[in-house]
Amino acid sequence: MASNVERHINGKFAKERIFVLNSPTANKQTAESFISQAMDIIVDEAVKKATDVQEKVCEWHAPEQLKKLLDLELRDEGEAESEILQRCRDAIRYSVKTSHPRFFNQLYAGMEPYSMVASFIAEAIKTNLYTYEVAPVFTLMEDAVLRKMIKVIGWEEGGDGIFNPGGSLSNMYAVNLARYRYCPNFKEAGMFSAQRLVILTSQESHYSISKGAALMGIGTKNVYTVPTDERGRMIPSALEDKIMLAKSEGAVPFMVNATAGTTVLGAFDPIDEISDICEKHNLWLHVDACWGGAALMSKKHKHLLKGIHRVDSVSWNPHKMLMASLQCSAFLVRDKTSLLQRCHSARASYLFQQDKFYDISYDTGDKSVQCSRKPDAFKFWLMWKALGTRELEQRVERALAMARYLAEEIKKRDGFRLVVEPEYANVCFWYLPPSLRNLPDGPELWKKLHTVAPVVKQRMMKTGSMMVGYQPLGDKANFFRMVVISPQVSRQDLDFVLDEIHSLGKDL
Repeated sequence: MASNVERHINGKFAKERIFVLNSPTANKQTAESFISQAMDIIVDEAVKKATDVQEKVCEWHAPEQLKKLLDLELRDEGEAESEILQRCRDAIRYSVKTSHPRFFNQLYAGMEPYSMVASFIAEAIKTNLYTYEVAPVFTLMEDAVLRKMIKVIGWEEGGDGIFNPGGSLSNMYAVNLARYRYCPNFKEAGMFSAQRLVILTSQESHYSISKGAALMGIGTKNVYTVPTDERGRMIPSALEDKIMLAKSEGAVPFMVNATAGTTVLGAFDPIDEISDICEKHNLWLHVDACWGGAALMSKKHKHLLKGIHRVDSVSWNPHKMLMASLQCSAFLVRDKTSLLQRCHSARASYLFQQDKFYDISYDTGDKSVQCSRKPDAFKFWLMWKALGTRELEQRVERALAMARYLAEEIKKRDGFRLVVEPEYANVCFWYLPPSLRNLPDGPELWKKLHTVAPVVKQRMMKTGSMMVGYQPLGDKANFFRMVVISPQVSRQDLDFVLDEIHSLGKDL
């Protein structure tokens, strides 16, 4: 028989349980008020100020300094609303403003209002794109966007595809699908069911191909790199030589990765000629068009991807040149026999029941290597709806025209030298301070020039005036890679970049 103390304790706990079960733990009015105030901060700080050319691109602090400014420690008790709103302001303040007209550091830039709003809606709806029953609207939108992109590529008979987190994963999808097509038993039996497999890709291709080979057990040593020409494009005859080399070693080449818009130089591999070789040797041809796929939207520039309708799969990131909010990446495949589904399906019975009351072909989650998947296609759909194909075409053509303007300005200025004539929106150039301009081309000049770009980059980051990337390439000394994307960028901004580089580096 329970004592009075025990009865008192049990009664107290029972009352507490009833209180907890009957009372919401979140206050709806408090939540709505906080969201409203936070949205005001976002509009003022992350939209208005971040796109103002008079503001800094970044407010630079070293990691240890920034840790103190942000107060990163997580404690047992929560902070007051006013403090949390200040945390929001700080997160924006100390972040790099990639929407700023003078941010040229990556292959994405600028503010895209429609896809930004789509991002907000997707986060507020908080759904998961694996079945039609939990994401009916976004499932249909993804299907519509994929169908349109497939048409733009030129696959008249249709195809398949899926949105996923980034171009690297899209390229890995291609590797996995190509391997599955060559050896379907690999899915169940693993690496012991096939001979040594070889992927062929250009020496200027994205590192995700090697990462994919490592992740999938193919091995980085079985990624054969094909030489490129002086403009960074794969040499078809060299590709055939590498294919024959792999075969002579007893290996099985099963896939070629061509690149439409390389990361550094913006080069486009000759897809038509590579397609001829792949058809001859029965190899899967994938095109990494994460960066250059946007050229397909332009009648004037789509020739850069001539022959893409012949390939087996394509990666394309609308969050790059077309400016959809991060991240927005599509993998597209010409196959219409459910190869994507068969390759990745795990048939989870708690998600993909076969006796549902609607058309289960709209349950696309089993085509994905993920379970949870955001409705990223909505960002592209809403943006395309708002702007139309013609405006997207103009966005591409303006970016390339601005890149051409910058290249011509570089040719006119003392101390600036193009690395290569730009084929796309990548403008690569050296800045030679006055102290180096009389040195002849040779080891001494290149050694000294190699140190210039890193110092100029450091100075521009600390002043917050702009952001431009730099890198070496092969035996070339460090050079600047300027990427022109955003329609908010003016010719004055491009002139400013060249003036500022000279101002920051003239004493070196």
